Amino acid sequence: MTRLFGTDGVRGKANKTLTAPLALSLGAAAAHVLTGGKGTAKRRPTAVIGRDPRVSGEMLAAALAAGMASKGVDVLRVGVIPTPGVAFLTDDYGADMGVVISASHNPMPDNGIKFFSAGGRKLPDEVEDQIEAAMNTLPPTGPTGHGIGRVIEEAHDAEERYLAHLQRAVPQSLKGIKVVVDCANGAAYDVAPRAYEQAGAEVIAIHNEPNAYNINEGCGSTHIEQVKAAVVEHGADIGLAHDGDADRCLAVDANGNEVDGDQIMAILALGMKANGELRKNTLVATVMSNLGLKLAMEEAGITLRTTTVGDRYVLADMNAGGYSLGGEQSGHIIISDHGTTGDGVLTGLMLMNRMAETGKPIAELAKAMTVLPQILINVPVRDKSIIMSSESVKEAMTKAEAELGATGRVLLRPSGTEELFRVMVEAADKDTAHKVAGRLAAVVAEV
Repeated sequence: MTRLFGTDGVRGKANKTLTAPLALSLGAAAAHVLTGGKGTAKRRPTAVIGRDPRVSGEMLAAALAAGMASKGVDVLRVGVIPTPGVAFLTDDYGADMGVVISASHNPMPDNGIKFFSAGGRKLPDEVEDQIEAAMNTLPPTGPTGHGIGRVIEEAHDAEERYLAHLQRAVPQSLKGIKVVVDCANGAAYDVAPRAYEQAGAEVIAIHNEPNAYNINEGCGSTHIEQVKAAVVEHGADIGLAHDGDADRCLAVDANGNEVDGDQIMAILALGMKANGELRKNTLVATVMSNLGLKLAMEEAGITLRTTTVGDRYVLADMNAGGYSLGGEQSGHIIISDHGTTGDGVLTGLMLMNRMAETGKPIAELAKAMTVLPQILINVPVRDKSIIMSSESVKEAMTKAEAELGATGRVLLRPSGTEELFRVMVEAADKDTAHKVAGRLAAVVAEV
Protein backbone atom coordinates (compact mmCIF):
# COMPACT_ATOMS: atom_id res chain seq x y z
CA MET A 1 0.00 0.00 0.00
CA THR A 2 1.28 3.47 -0.90
CA ARG A 3 2.04 5.65 2.11
CA LEU A 4 -0.28 8.66 2.36
CA PHE A 5 2.40 10.95 3.79
CA GLY A 6 5.23 11.94 1.48
CA THR A 7 8.48 13.74 2.23
CA ASP A 8 6.59 16.92 3.17
CA GLY A 9 3.11 16.08 4.40
CA VAL A 10 0.17 14.88 2.30
CA ARG A 11 0.18 16.28 -1.24
CA GLY A 12 -2.12 15.91 -4.23
CA LYS A 13 -4.39 17.58 -6.75
CA ALA A 14 -7.08 19.33 -4.71
CA ASN A 15 -10.56 17.81 -5.01
CA LYS A 16 -9.17 14.84 -6.95
CA THR A 17 -6.72 12.97 -4.76
CA LEU A 18 -6.67 15.51 -1.91
CA THR A 19 -10.39 15.77 -1.15
CA ALA A 20 -12.52 17.33 1.58
CA PRO A 21 -13.55 13.90 2.97
CA LEU A 22 -9.86 12.91 3.14
CA ALA A 23 -9.03 16.17 4.97
CA LEU A 24 -11.92 15.56 7.39
CA SER A 25 -10.61 12.09 8.21
CA LEU A 26 -7.01 13.32 8.39
CA GLY A 27 -7.96 16.13 10.77
CA ALA A 28 -9.81 13.77 13.10
CA ALA A 29 -6.97 11.22 13.09
CA ALA A 30 -4.27 13.86 13.66
CA ALA A 31 -6.29 15.33 16.54
CA HIS A 32 -6.56 11.88 18.11
CA VAL A 33 -2.85 11.11 17.79
CA LEU A 34 -1.39 14.54 18.58
CA THR A 35 -3.75 15.62 21.38
CA GLY A 36 -5.13 12.31 22.69
CA GLY A 37 -5.53 12.39 26.45
CA LYS A 38 -4.46 16.02 26.81
CA GLY A 39 -7.92 17.47 27.30
CA THR A 40 -9.40 18.21 30.72
CA ALA A 41 -12.76 19.37 31.99
CA LYS A 42 -11.39 22.91 32.08
CA ARG A 43 -9.36 22.95 28.88
CA ARG A 44 -9.81 21.34 25.51
CA PRO A 45 -6.72 20.78 23.34
CA THR A 46 -6.03 23.48 20.74
CA ALA A 47 -4.94 23.40 17.11
CA VAL A 48 -3.75 26.22 14.85
CA ILE A 49 -4.64 26.14 11.13
CA GLY A 50 -3.02 28.40 8.52
CA ARG A 51 -2.92 28.26 4.74
CA ASP A 52 -1.61 29.83 1.56
CA PRO A 53 -3.99 31.76 -0.74
CA ARG A 54 -4.86 29.01 -3.25
CA VAL A 55 -8.59 28.50 -3.72
CA SER A 56 -8.76 24.94 -2.41
CA GLY A 57 -7.27 26.01 0.91
CA GLU A 58 -10.61 27.40 2.04
CA MET A 59 -12.35 24.06 1.45
CA LEU A 60 -9.59 21.98 3.04
CA ALA A 61 -9.29 24.26 6.08
CA ALA A 62 -13.00 23.90 6.74
CA ALA A 63 -12.82 20.10 6.47
CA LEU A 64 -9.75 19.84 8.69
CA ALA A 65 -11.32 22.11 11.30
CA ALA A 66 -14.49 20.00 11.31
CA GLY A 67 -12.51 16.80 11.74
CA MET A 68 -10.47 18.18 14.64
CA ALA A 69 -13.46 19.77 16.36
CA SER A 70 -15.31 16.44 16.11
CA LYS A 71 -12.59 14.94 18.30
CA GLY A 72 -12.86 17.64 20.94
CA VAL A 73 -10.15 20.01 19.75
CA ASP A 74 -10.59 23.78 19.65
CA VAL A 75 -9.41 25.18 16.33
CA LEU A 76 -7.80 28.60 15.89
CA ARG A 77 -7.74 29.61 12.22
CA VAL A 78 -4.99 32.14 11.49
CA GLY A 79 -5.78 32.71 7.80
CA VAL A 80 -3.19 33.20 5.05
CA ILE A 81 0.26 33.10 6.58
CA PRO A 82 3.62 31.45 5.71
CA THR A 83 4.30 27.88 6.79
CA PRO A 84 6.99 29.00 9.30
CA GLY A 85 4.45 31.44 10.68
CA VAL A 86 2.12 28.55 11.49
CA ALA A 87 5.00 26.69 13.15
CA PHE A 88 5.83 29.78 15.25
CA LEU A 89 2.20 30.46 16.18
CA THR A 90 1.64 26.85 17.24
CA ASP A 91 4.30 27.43 19.88
CA ASP A 92 3.42 31.06 20.64
CA TYR A 93 -0.26 30.30 21.29
CA GLY A 94 0.69 27.25 23.35
CA ALA A 95 -1.30 25.03 20.99
CA ASP A 96 -1.11 21.25 21.04
CA MET A 97 -0.75 20.97 17.26
CA GLY A 98 -0.57 23.05 14.09
CA VAL A 99 -1.65 22.49 10.50
CA VAL A 100 -0.62 24.32 7.35
CA ILE A 101 -2.47 23.89 4.06
CA SER A 102 -0.08 24.55 1.19
CA ALA A 103 1.62 22.86 -1.74
CA SER A 104 4.62 25.17 -1.39
CA HIS A 105 6.14 25.87 -4.84
CA ASN A 106 3.71 23.58 -6.72
CA PRO A 107 1.12 25.05 -9.13
CA MET A 108 -2.34 26.13 -8.02
CA PRO A 109 -4.36 22.94 -8.71
CA ASP A 110 -2.21 21.09 -6.16
CA ASN A 111 -2.43 21.45 -2.43
CA GLY A 112 -0.98 19.84 0.67
CA ILE A 113 -1.54 19.31 4.38
CA LYS A 114 1.35 19.38 6.84
CA PHE A 115 1.19 18.95 10.61
CA PHE A 116 3.27 20.31 13.47
CA SER A 117 3.35 18.95 16.99
CA ALA A 118 3.33 21.12 20.12
CA GLY A 119 6.17 23.64 19.93
CA GLY A 120 5.79 23.92 16.14
CA ARG A 121 7.93 20.93 15.23
CA LYS A 122 7.64 18.71 12.14
CA LEU A 123 6.44 15.17 12.76
CA PRO A 124 8.76 12.17 12.55
CA ASP A 125 7.79 9.36 10.16
CA GLU A 126 6.52 7.12 12.94
CA VAL A 127 3.98 9.71 14.14
CA GLU A 128 2.75 10.25 10.58
CA ASP A 129 2.31 6.49 10.35
CA GLN A 130 0.22 6.55 13.55
CA ILE A 131 -2.04 9.23 12.05
CA GLU A 132 -2.45 7.23 8.86
CA ALA A 133 -3.32 4.10 10.85
CA ALA A 134 -5.84 6.02 12.99
CA MET A 135 -7.71 7.11 9.86
CA ASN A 136 -8.76 3.48 9.41
CA THR A 137 -9.55 2.63 13.03
CA LEU A 138 -11.17 5.68 14.63
CA PRO A 139 -14.92 5.40 15.27
CA PRO A 140 -17.02 7.93 13.31
CA THR A 141 -18.55 9.35 16.48
CA GLY A 142 -16.92 11.54 19.11
CA PRO A 143 -17.67 13.68 22.13
CA THR A 144 -21.00 15.46 22.42
CA GLY A 145 -22.26 18.65 24.01
CA HIS A 146 -19.54 20.58 25.79
CA GLY A 147 -16.94 18.08 24.57
CA ILE A 148 -17.15 19.20 20.92
CA GLY A 149 -14.38 21.57 19.87
CA ARG A 150 -14.99 25.19 18.92
CA VAL A 151 -13.72 26.89 15.74
CA ILE A 152 -12.47 30.47 15.97
CA GLU A 153 -12.63 31.71 12.39
CA GLU A 154 -9.82 34.27 12.47
CA ALA A 155 -7.14 34.97 15.06
CA HIS A 156 -6.80 38.71 14.50
CA ASP A 157 -3.40 39.11 16.17
CA ALA A 158 -1.70 36.18 14.38
CA GLU A 159 0.20 38.17 11.75
CA GLU A 160 1.28 40.82 14.25
CA ARG A 161 2.66 38.14 16.56
CA TYR A 162 4.65 36.61 13.71
CA LEU A 163 5.95 40.00 12.55
CA ALA A 164 7.07 40.86 16.09
CA HIS A 165 8.92 37.54 16.25
CA LEU A 166 10.73 38.32 12.98
CA GLN A 167 11.77 41.79 14.16
CA ARG A 168 13.28 40.38 17.34
CA ALA A 169 15.67 38.37 15.17
CA VAL A 170 17.18 41.42 13.41
CA PRO A 171 19.73 43.38 15.50
CA GLN A 172 20.74 45.80 12.72
CA SER A 173 18.61 48.51 11.12
CA LEU A 174 18.23 47.85 7.40
CA LYS A 175 17.94 51.54 6.59
CA GLY A 176 19.68 52.33 3.30
CA ILE A 177 19.04 48.90 1.76
CA LYS A 178 16.68 48.82 -1.22
CA VAL A 179 15.11 45.40 -1.74
CA VAL A 180 12.81 43.90 -4.35
CA VAL A 181 10.75 41.02 -2.96
CA ASP A 182 8.86 38.57 -5.18
CA CYS A 183 6.05 37.21 -3.01
CA ALA A 184 4.97 34.54 -5.55
CA ASN A 185 1.34 35.67 -5.06
CA GLY A 186 1.56 33.39 -2.05
CA ALA A 187 1.38 33.30 1.71
CA ALA A 188 4.03 36.01 2.17
CA TYR A 189 2.24 38.60 0.00
CA ASP A 190 1.61 40.86 3.01
CA VAL A 191 4.01 39.58 5.68
CA ALA A 192 7.26 39.79 3.69
CA PRO A 193 6.99 43.44 2.53
CA ARG A 194 5.83 44.50 6.00
CA ALA A 195 8.65 42.62 7.75
CA TYR A 196 11.32 44.18 5.54
CA GLU A 197 9.81 47.66 5.88
CA GLN A 198 9.57 47.36 9.67
CA ALA A 199 13.27 46.46 9.75
CA GLY A 200 14.07 49.71 7.92
CA ALA A 201 14.53 48.61 4.30
CA GLU A 202 13.07 50.37 1.27
CA VAL A 203 10.79 47.73 -0.25
CA ILE A 204 9.51 47.17 -3.76
CA ALA A 205 7.07 44.26 -3.74
CA ILE A 206 6.13 42.32 -6.87
CA HIS A 207 3.63 39.48 -7.36
CA ASN A 208 1.96 40.44 -4.10
CA GLU A 209 -1.66 40.35 -5.29
CA PRO A 210 -2.95 36.79 -4.82
CA ASN A 211 -6.38 36.05 -6.29
CA ALA A 212 -6.64 32.37 -5.17
CA TYR A 213 -5.51 31.14 -8.60
CA ASN A 214 -2.18 32.83 -9.45
CA ILE A 215 0.13 31.43 -6.75
CA ASN A 216 3.60 30.56 -8.15
CA GLU A 217 2.34 31.37 -11.65
CA GLY A 218 5.44 32.53 -13.54
CA CYS A 219 6.86 34.11 -10.40
CA GLY A 220 8.58 33.46 -7.08
CA SER A 221 11.60 31.29 -6.38
CA THR A 222 10.81 28.88 -9.24
CA HIS A 223 10.86 31.76 -11.75
CA ILE A 224 13.67 33.87 -10.37
CA GLU A 225 14.11 35.72 -13.68
CA GLN A 226 11.24 37.98 -12.57
CA VAL A 227 13.03 39.35 -9.52
CA LYS A 228 16.33 39.54 -11.46
CA ALA A 229 14.75 41.91 -13.97
CA ALA A 230 13.04 43.97 -11.26
CA VAL A 231 16.26 44.45 -9.27
CA VAL A 232 18.06 45.84 -12.31
CA GLU A 233 15.05 47.98 -13.32
CA HIS A 234 14.71 49.60 -9.89
CA GLY A 235 18.41 49.83 -9.07
CA ALA A 236 17.91 47.77 -5.93
CA ASP A 237 20.68 46.45 -3.67
CA ILE A 238 19.20 42.98 -3.40
CA GLY A 239 16.29 40.89 -4.62
CA LEU A 240 14.54 38.15 -2.65
CA ALA A 241 12.28 35.48 -4.12
CA HIS A 242 9.95 33.36 -2.00
CA ASP A 243 7.87 30.34 -2.90
CA GLY A 244 4.13 29.92 -2.32
CA ASP A 245 4.35 29.18 1.40
CA ALA A 246 7.48 31.29 1.99
CA ASP A 247 9.56 28.62 3.68
CA ARG A 248 12.33 29.21 1.14
CA CYS A 249 14.27 32.22 -0.11
CA LEU A 250 16.62 32.78 -3.04
CA ALA A 251 18.47 36.03 -3.55
CA VAL A 252 19.72 38.21 -6.40
CA ASP A 253 22.57 40.73 -6.28
CA ALA A 254 22.44 44.29 -7.63
CA ASN A 255 23.49 43.10 -11.10
CA GLY A 256 20.74 40.50 -11.28
CA ASN A 257 22.95 37.49 -10.54
CA GLU A 258 21.41 34.66 -8.54
CA VAL A 259 22.60 33.89 -5.02
CA ASP A 260 21.36 30.37 -4.31
CA GLY A 261 20.77 28.49 -1.07
CA ASP A 262 24.35 27.23 -0.84
CA GLN A 263 25.75 30.74 -1.13
CA ILE A 264 23.20 32.02 1.38
CA MET A 265 24.29 29.32 3.84
CA ALA A 266 27.94 30.27 3.32
CA ILE A 267 27.19 33.94 4.00
CA LEU A 268 25.18 33.19 7.13
CA ALA A 269 27.61 30.56 8.43
CA LEU A 270 30.55 32.99 8.26
CA GLY A 271 28.51 35.72 9.92
CA MET A 272 27.24 33.45 12.68
CA LYS A 273 30.75 32.13 13.30
CA ALA A 274 32.10 35.67 13.59
CA ASN A 275 29.36 36.50 16.10
CA GLY A 276 29.75 33.30 18.12
CA GLU A 277 26.33 32.00 17.04
CA LEU A 278 27.35 28.98 14.93
CA ARG A 279 26.97 26.23 17.48
CA LYS A 280 29.67 23.54 17.39
CA ASN A 281 31.14 25.46 14.44
CA THR A 282 28.98 23.32 12.15
CA LEU A 283 26.71 23.78 9.13
CA VAL A 284 24.25 21.08 8.01
CA ALA A 285 23.37 20.74 4.31
CA THR A 286 22.27 17.95 1.95
CA VAL A 287 24.25 15.79 -0.46
CA MET A 288 23.00 18.02 -3.30
CA SER A 289 24.85 21.08 -2.03
CA ASN A 290 27.61 22.30 -4.31
CA LEU A 291 31.14 21.09 -3.64
CA GLY A 292 32.11 24.75 -3.53
CA LEU A 293 30.24 25.05 -0.22
CA LYS A 294 32.29 22.24 1.31
CA LEU A 295 35.55 23.78 0.10
CA ALA A 296 34.57 27.24 1.42
CA MET A 297 33.63 25.84 4.82
CA GLU A 298 36.90 23.90 5.04
CA GLU A 299 38.82 27.09 4.34
CA ALA A 300 36.86 28.90 7.06
CA GLY A 301 37.38 26.12 9.59
CA ILE A 302 33.70 25.18 9.65
CA THR A 303 32.50 21.57 9.69
CA LEU A 304 29.98 20.71 6.97
CA ARG A 305 27.64 17.82 7.71
CA THR A 306 25.48 16.39 4.92
CA THR A 307 22.15 14.55 4.97
CA THR A 308 19.88 12.97 2.38
CA VAL A 309 17.77 15.38 0.31
CA GLY A 310 14.91 17.07 2.16
CA ASP A 311 14.77 19.86 4.73
CA ARG A 312 13.17 17.50 7.26
CA TYR A 313 16.39 15.44 7.27
CA VAL A 314 18.49 18.55 7.68
CA LEU A 315 16.29 19.58 10.60
CA ALA A 316 16.46 16.14 12.20
CA ASP A 317 20.27 16.22 12.07
CA MET A 318 20.33 19.75 13.47
CA ASN A 319 18.06 18.78 16.36
CA ALA A 320 20.04 15.61 17.12
CA GLY A 321 23.38 17.43 17.14
CA GLY A 322 22.30 20.76 18.57
CA TYR A 323 23.41 22.73 15.50
CA SER A 324 22.17 26.25 14.73
CA LEU A 325 22.28 26.51 10.92
CA GLY A 326 21.33 24.24 8.07
CA GLY A 327 19.53 24.18 4.76
CA GLU A 328 19.24 23.23 1.13
CA GLN A 329 20.48 24.59 -2.17
CA SER A 330 16.84 25.33 -3.06
CA GLY A 331 16.68 28.03 -0.40
CA HIS A 332 15.20 26.22 2.62
CA ILE A 333 17.34 27.75 5.36
CA ILE A 334 16.85 26.78 9.02
CA ILE A 335 18.18 29.06 11.76
CA SER A 336 17.29 27.15 14.90
CA ASP A 337 17.78 30.06 17.31
CA HIS A 338 14.82 31.78 15.64
CA GLY A 339 12.61 29.00 14.29
CA THR A 340 11.73 25.33 14.22
CA THR A 341 11.59 25.08 10.43
CA GLY A 342 12.84 26.83 7.29
CA ASP A 343 11.68 30.45 7.11
CA GLY A 344 12.17 32.40 3.88
CA VAL A 345 11.26 35.80 5.32
CA LEU A 346 13.64 35.31 8.24
CA THR A 347 16.36 34.28 5.77
CA GLY A 348 15.83 37.48 3.79
CA LEU A 349 16.10 39.53 6.97
CA MET A 350 19.28 37.73 8.05
CA LEU A 351 20.90 38.29 4.65
CA MET A 352 20.17 42.01 4.72
CA ASN A 353 21.27 42.14 8.36
CA ARG A 354 24.64 40.76 7.28
CA MET A 355 24.86 43.43 4.56
CA ALA A 356 24.13 46.13 7.14
CA GLU A 357 26.53 44.62 9.66
CA THR A 358 29.47 44.44 7.24
CA GLY A 359 28.65 47.34 4.93
CA LYS A 360 29.24 44.97 1.99
CA PRO A 361 26.93 44.34 -0.97
CA ILE A 362 25.43 40.90 -1.39
CA ALA A 363 27.66 40.20 -4.43
CA GLU A 364 30.80 40.60 -2.34
CA LEU A 365 29.41 38.48 0.50
CA ALA A 366 28.50 35.76 -2.00
CA LYS A 367 32.18 35.45 -2.95
CA ALA A 368 32.54 33.48 0.27
CA MET A 369 32.18 30.42 -1.95
CA THR A 370 32.91 29.58 -5.56
CA VAL A 371 30.02 27.74 -7.21
CA LEU A 372 31.47 24.84 -9.19
CA PRO A 373 29.68 23.83 -12.42
CA GLN A 374 27.02 21.25 -11.54
CA ILE A 375 25.32 19.07 -14.15
CA LEU A 376 22.23 16.99 -13.30
CA ILE A 377 20.85 14.40 -15.75
CA ASN A 378 17.63 12.44 -15.05
CA VAL A 379 18.00 9.00 -16.61
CA PRO A 380 14.89 6.81 -17.20
CA VAL A 381 15.60 3.28 -15.91
CA ARG A 382 13.78 -0.06 -15.79
CA ASP A 383 14.53 -0.80 -12.13
CA LYS A 384 15.98 1.78 -9.73
CA SER A 385 16.86 -0.87 -7.16
CA ILE A 386 19.62 -2.53 -9.23
CA ILE A 387 21.54 0.51 -10.48
CA MET A 388 24.02 0.92 -7.65
CA SER A 389 24.81 -2.81 -7.55
CA SER A 390 25.72 -2.86 -11.26
CA GLU A 391 29.41 -3.59 -11.86
CA SER A 392 29.42 -1.34 -14.94
CA VAL A 393 28.05 1.58 -12.92
CA LYS A 394 30.55 0.99 -10.11
CA GLU A 395 33.40 0.91 -12.61
CA ALA A 396 32.20 4.08 -14.37
CA MET A 397 31.87 5.92 -11.03
CA THR A 398 35.39 4.90 -9.95
CA LYS A 399 36.80 6.13 -13.24
CA ALA A 400 34.85 9.43 -13.02
CA GLU A 401 35.95 10.10 -9.44
CA ALA A 402 39.58 9.45 -10.32
CA GLU A 403 39.34 11.83 -13.28
CA LEU A 404 37.74 14.62 -11.21
CA GLY A 405 39.97 14.27 -8.16
CA ALA A 406 39.55 16.69 -5.26
CA THR A 407 38.02 19.42 -7.44
CA GLY A 408 34.99 17.41 -8.52
CA ARG A 409 32.27 15.12 -7.26
CA VAL A 410 29.90 12.42 -8.51
CA LEU A 411 26.51 11.66 -6.97
CA LEU A 412 24.05 9.04 -8.20
CA ARG A 413 20.68 8.66 -6.50
CA PRO A 414 17.21 7.35 -7.35
CA SER A 415 14.19 9.62 -7.77
CA GLY A 416 11.77 9.30 -4.88
CA THR A 417 8.67 9.37 -7.09
CA GLU A 418 9.60 8.20 -10.61
CA GLU A 419 11.55 5.44 -12.36
CA LEU A 420 14.47 7.79 -12.83
CA PHE A 421 18.05 7.80 -11.63
CA ARG A 422 19.67 11.16 -11.08
CA VAL A 423 23.27 11.57 -12.21
CA MET A 424 24.94 14.66 -10.76
CA VAL A 425 28.51 15.70 -11.55
CA GLU A 426 30.48 18.71 -10.35
CA ALA A 427 33.81 19.74 -11.82
CA ALA A 428 36.18 22.68 -11.97
CA ASP A 429 34.85 23.58 -15.44
CA LYS A 430 31.53 23.07 -17.19
CA ASP A 431 32.88 21.13 -20.15
CA THR A 432 34.38 18.48 -17.89
CA ALA A 433 31.18 18.26 -15.85
CA HIS A 434 29.09 17.78 -19.02
CA LYS A 435 31.47 15.17 -20.42
CA VAL A 436 31.65 13.08 -17.26
CA ALA A 437 27.91 13.33 -16.53
CA GLY A 438 27.01 12.30 -20.07
CA ARG A 439 29.32 9.30 -19.92
CA LEU A 440 27.90 8.17 -16.56
CA ALA A 441 24.31 8.69 -17.70
CA ALA A 442 24.92 6.48 -20.73
CA VAL A 443 26.20 3.65 -18.52
CA VAL A 444 23.20 3.97 -16.15
CA ALA A 445 20.76 3.90 -19.07
CA GLU A 446 22.19 0.57 -20.24
CA VAL A 447 21.58 -1.25 -16.94
